Amino acid sequence: MSPALKLPGFGIPLNQAGKWRASLGDGFVTNTEYNRSKNFRHKLFDNALDKNDIYGAYAFMPLLTTREHTMIHVMNDITDKPGWEDKVFDMNITAKWRRELLEDDTLDITEKMVDWIIDELQYKSKPYKTDGIISALASGVMKSDTLIPSSLQESLKASVARLENVPEAQKDYHPYTDNQVLDLVHPSLFPLVYGKSRIVKDGILNIHDGITKSGTGEIIPIPSMPETGAPGEGRRETHPSMGKMDRPFSDKFQWLPCDVAFRPMDDPTNASREPIDSSICTITSYINNLHPEAHKELYAVLEQIITCTIPLWNETLSRSKNWPDYRRIEYTACTYDPDPNDIPEEDRPQQLPDENEDDYWQRLEEWEWEIRKVVKPEPGKFVPEEEREAINLQRDYGKTGLQIIVKLANIYLTPENNKYAGGSWHVEGQLNEHICASALFYYDSVNITESRLEFRQMANFYDIDDISYEQDHREWLKVVFGVEDEYCTAQEIGSVLCKEGRLITFLNTLQHRVRPFELEDPTKPGHRKILAMFLVDPNIRIISTANVPAQREDWWKEQVPLDRALGKLPMELFDEVVSHLDNFPMTMKEAKGLRLELMEERKTVISDHNNEFTSHGFGLCEH
Repeated sequence: MSPALKLPGFGIPLNQAGKWRASLGDGFVTNTEYNRSKNFRHKLFDNALDKNDIYGAYAFMPLLTTREHTMIHVMNDITDKPGWEDKVFDMNITAKWRRELLEDDTLDITEKMVDWIIDELQYKSKPYKTDGIISALASGVMKSDTLIPSSLQESLKASVARLENVPEAQKDYHPYTDNQVLDLVHPSLFPLVYGKSRIVKDGILNIHDGITKSGTGEIIPIPSMPETGAPGEGRRETHPSMGKMDRPFSDKFQWLPCDVAFRPMDDPTNASREPIDSSICTITSYINNLHPEAHKELYAVLEQIITCTIPLWNETLSRSKNWPDYRRIEYTACTYDPDPNDIPEEDRPQQLPDENEDDYWQRLEEWEWEIRKVVKPEPGKFVPEEEREAINLQRDYGKTGLQIIVKLANIYLTPENNKYAGGSWHVEGQLNEHICASALFYYDSVNITESRLEFRQMANFYDIDDISYEQDHREWLKVVFGVEDEYCTAQEIGSVLCKEGRLITFLNTLQHRVRPFELEDPTKPGHRKILAMFLVDPNIRIISTANVPAQREDWWKEQVPLDRALGKLPMELFDEVVSHLDNFPMTMKEAKGLRLELMEERKTVISDHNNEFTSHGFGLCEH
């Protein structure tokens, strides 16, 4: 007997999703209970929104020295240079880079660090020439300027223009952005609303069914309070100290992803028609708020972009916690130079004749604190990262496919409104969406100053357990690791340049925020246009547009006149019929009101999560 449709929030309690895995039903994808005997991934991908991943240290990233972060930042800057993959073998150019780095007073960098940097970049240049992929920062932040070809980028610009070229009254500026941010496609508009949205449970909706079957199905129930609590069994037992993040699930809203399938290219050698590495991605259910008929060309472009993004997501997901820690600089013991313990007794402060014992020991201790200097660690010879089996979305999830939440937004600056203030630290979504990784494509930038995306991680405080240090000596934590507060493990790991044509991917274990930028020429307007794609954890299937028919009144009105009798009615009588429908369809006014509720709810979630993200300490032992 084929399994029934079971999805978190519909047949599966929201906080029990970790006990289930995406699997094939009869013509649709559902979830079945996790079974070790089946070829299931043991655990969902880590998520910084899940307190059990935090307290279980799954969402933590390796604590790296500030010098290693400096090396990573330098490599990130070098790999922003055109032709770096060839320049890194030119001795004249690398000598110039070396000189500039060592003469830069703002950098704590040594000859050995530069040696490693050049060796590592030479090593990475070979695969880069093949795939165009390079790591930008630690913890799985990846970038590529070539995965999405310029021709496809231009096609995106052209196909998006239809969303932009509408009357001013129809433009949807994001609330509270002073008309700077224009939402073209946004998941917070017409989301799944528990207790209101409908689900079709006897199969799945293809792109066109999602429109034509608008209004059908049964209402999705409102989740009970117990199932919106922190996940327990199936991920990790709930930690007793839950803080403010004890309600990581919403009982009101969920963003709706579209379903994406892997389709083999027309390859006669692939007789099995199984998804392979050369598969292309096909969007199989409508993108929420992007009409599939009106924007057919844009759908085709987005399918190509998703296909191009898969290799970068593979690299990012492969650097989740299951990937072995890789360090360029090891730090195992705190040492000093000079070390007061090595200074001969006659060269140390002596007790004065009229000085009592306590005063002398206090003065001696102050001298020791003043004279001793923590030795900063150095890298050795370059050692490449070990090869390990990587995540491959096509291979690992080809049968059940992917789910992706799509967002298109433009930021407009004018001479009168010429500065963008930047964003706040956050991770994407709530646990309802189970987002495991994001992809941002910056496809159009005009007349704006340098724009960067910052990242920070929760550093693994267990990493200090194996470091040897003297009792009460804690200054090495700041000197070596840059930790200003031993009670906060949040560690900023750097930023990535968001230039036109660049694709960036990163895990949902990291927080990110946009740095401020402004008009380059303050007398002319400027803009930045972004395509954001949020990847739902492919280990679990959530409610999507393959289950929820379109909820928009304007789309619904286009379909209902297909009924001949109703289609002949004058518009005023048609509107009268619509007014008597039971709480359906959703008007734009109602949707915008619900969006404000959703934003307010997620504003609280972001605040609570920031408190959680920064509330963990290193817990230095007294020994």
